[in-house]
Amino acid sequence: MKLEDEIKQQKFKNEYQKVAINIIYTESWLKGLQLTRFKKHGVSSQQYNILRILRGQYPKPATVNLLIDRMLDKNSNASRLVEKLRLKNYVERTICEDDRRAVNVAITQKGLDLLEKLDSMEDELQKELGSISVAEAKELNRLLDKIRG
Repeated sequence: MKLEDEIKQQKFKNEYQKVAINIIYTESWLKGLQLTRFKKHGVSSQQYNILRILRGQYPKPATVNLLIDRMLDKNSNASRLVEKLRLKNYVERTICEDDRRAVNVAITQKGLDLLEKLDSMEDELQKELGSISVAEAKELNRLLDKIRG
């Protein structure tokens, strides 16, 4: 559906304003899709992001600083998210032997098992995005990268 119809606004200052609003609206739409899927498993999208980063590091642990650098949502509190995941036994925290001020975080088998269940959500999300071709997806990725410069 066209942005104009979704937000009931027919005029924009210019195409750049419309792009910005369209990106914000689409982000909200994607987050809504994810929220309903993650909620079933008791995790947030930020927690899912941390688990995916840790799976990529597996079997090596990651520092909280590495998690912060790689997180999609730079405004998230990584330490708080890690603690919530630890309480659910999805991750383990240990003091770094090389730097006692640093904390290493590693995904547990329970965390890996959860990600395996959540991987099917990626397929569902791809179906939601299936209204564009692979070539269009590549072009959209190129344009979004270009916007961020």
